[in-house]
Amino acid sequence: MPTPRRVVFTGLGPVSAFGLGIEPLWAAMLEGRSGITSLDSRFDASGFECPFAASLPAENFDVRKVVPKTYRKATKVMARDTELAVGAAALAVSDAGLVTRATDGDEPPTIPPSRTGCHIGAGLIAADVDELSAALVTSVDDDGEFDIGKWGEVGMGNLTPLWLLKYLPNMLACHVTIIHDCQGPSNTITCAEASSGLSIGESMRVIMRGHADICLSGGAESKLNPMGLLRQQYAKRLAHVPADATPESIVRPFSSDAAGGVLGEGGGILALEALDHALDRGIEPIAELAGLSASQAMCSDTVGRAYDDADVSVVRAIEAALSSAKCDPSEVDAIVPLGSGIPWMDAVDARAIREVFGSRAAEIPLVTIVPYVGLCGAGLGAIAVSVAAQCLREQKLPARIGSIDPGDCGLNCGPCESTDAELRSILVFTTSLGGQNVAMLLRRWTNGENS
Repeated sequence: MPTPRRVVFTGLGPVSAFGLGIEPLWAAMLEGRSGITSLDSRFDASGFECPFAASLPAENFDVRKVVPKTYRKATKVMARDTELAVGAAALAVSDAGLVTRATDGDEPPTIPPSRTGCHIGAGLIAADVDELSAALVTSVDDDGEFDIGKWGEVGMGNLTPLWLLKYLPNMLACHVTIIHDCQGPSNTITCAEASSGLSIGESMRVIMRGHADICLSGGAESKLNPMGLLRQQYAKRLAHVPADATPESIVRPFSSDAAGGVLGEGGGILALEALDHALDRGIEPIAELAGLSASQAMCSDTVGRAYDDADVSVVRAIEAALSSAKCDPSEVDAIVPLGSGIPWMDAVDARAIREVFGSRAAEIPLVTIVPYVGLCGAGLGAIAVSVAAQCLREQKLPARIGSIDPGDCGLNCGPCESTDAELRSILVFTTSLGGQNVAMLLRRWTNGENS
């Protein structure tokens, strides 16, 4: 039986409130500058418990500028989530030094389309309220009440053409594969915050068994609309704060006074490539994806809102990821957890870290992402992996903000400035609203081999 191929990252394509690419996000995290602001620029959120979010400003991103001219018409049927994925994929392709159908039609692709896969995590895309309202207003009876009969006869006809195609979760991977002509294995995974990591894992397995040489993988999501915000409020995940609150102080992961989360929009697509293939084309890997595992929690409330107090699924995912990377817990130099600022979710993360790392849990530095970019749903894991890879490449840990008083959680999670660090292995793990967990072990790459 042939030895499984090793898998490395050769391109990073995060999209966040700070803009496109790793550079603006990394600069903000080194400075300790949050991307959370008021939602006023998007819609009137004054009636919601948390009128704040980390949103990508319109002036920083126009999807029409990142697709070929021949594909611009298709952007009319892209939901915001799809736009973010398409933008992120363009970044990853460029960062990995790839030529695809989208980059230059006159040059042959760097990698045959049949050897290029695509796996993208997606959320439950919320329909645009204005689009729905324009159709619903034509579906009321004489008393002003909604009439299902009129909806079928008149209202549905007033939805925009191809309306449904905007909101199918597989549209993220659909558009990316068409634009870049990815004809290899493709899939969409919808498991809330774990979606990106699970998609990266899918790509890893596909490459390891030789069914592709490279995959575009990750996830993206935007819940910054009334329906998306309302769903999260009903799930009791958002901080209840006044409109005059200081935005950068709202999300406090692992803090004794944590109030809840704040939504964000963004995600990332990364280029995962077989090590031998990357070296053959003269590309220096950014980091190696050395280990990965996933697990499912048993949630007593049946819908996955809260993990049981005795849950061991997160511990099992982390231990299996370390085992698959042949990495002892003593060799982990930093951890990127979900760190949502939602007290019950932070408790799950903290309990797992203490269980796996014992007395070292208080020493290993945590890198918390959500205070910077908000809860980006299916896209959060891809941002976390991008930041972890950048930490390994730059040999730095970014500033940590938000957790003012860690209390007795027993973790290294208090506020600190960015610092140089000797980093060889970083654990990234993500818990989720649905109880799905994913853990990944990234290793530094330098001088032609792992350090």
